Parts: sequence; C-alpha cells; structure tokens
Amino acid sequence: MTAKISKTNAARLLDQARIAYELVPYEVDENNLAAGHVAEQLGENIAQVFKTLVLRGDRNGIFVCVVPGDAEVDLKLAAKASGNKSAELIHMKELLPTTGYIRGGCSPIGMKKAFPTFIHHSCMDFDSIYVSAGVRGLQIKIAPGDLCRYVGAVLTALILV
Repeated sequence: MTAKISKTNAARLLDQARIAYELVPYEVDENNLAAGHVAEQLGENIAQVFKTLVLRGDRNGIFVCVVPGDAEVDLKLAAKASGNKSAELIHMKELLPTTGYIRGGCSPIGMKKAFPTFIHHSCMDFDSIYVSAGVRGLQIKIAPGDLCRYVGAVLTALILV
C-alpha cells in the first residue's frame, strides 16, 4: 500500500483551474537540494526537471525564473527579459517571507503574490516537465504549455547555451 500524498497548495490551485498534473514524490537529501539529485531520484532527464529561482530587478522588483535543473540562470538575460537593467537572486532569508516557500520547495505555482514569471523556452521540447510542488520531496509533472498559461509565464532565453 502506498502512502497517500498530501496535496500542496500548488496542487489545489491546479485542481481549481482544472489543469491535469501528477504529484511525484522523491527522497529528500537535506544536504543536497540540487535539481540533479531530484532528477536522479525521479529517474528523469535533468533537462526536464526545472528549478524555480526568485530574483530582484533594479527597476521592476521581484520576478521568477524557471530554468532547466542543470543550468544556471544568466542574470543579464533574466534582467533583459524582465525589463530590468540588472538582476540578482534574492537572499535565502527573503525566500519564505516573499514567496511562502522554502529553498528546495519553491514552486512557480501559488506564491504569496503573482510575480512576473519567465520560463526557459526549452520546456516546450518536452510533453511534460517537473517543477516543485511547493514542498521538499514532491514534484509536479505538468505539460509546459499548461504551466505557462496558468502562471502567465513568458517563454524566453534565460540561460547561456
């Protein structure tokens, strides 16, 4: 018998919007919250496991970037996409009060506020991608088009290839 997976706020929001998704649990390693570990646990391609990063631009404030797990966000590309001159990742201590999520469990779905969201265009190379369900140890498997529409995301280049 498998343990029942508790629905997260992100999952409940997708239910309300009638968007198909799957909750996929994985083993958490508190010493390794990297997307590579998550992909390994899921047995999935790291390019399909996306991480959610929260940045602050010099002009427009907080925004969100969702990039492939094996990539680093390019701050210049992120700033340009978001209408800023420069951007930087917010400090770890700001993550929970700003988004309602903790490091390793930050989902692009259901943050405290609807921040401008930018998703790397490579997500469209897949039928489904994985993003955090809002807690460590749980991912949401979702069609990238559905995710983009739901969070109002702009598809753009966010990483140097």
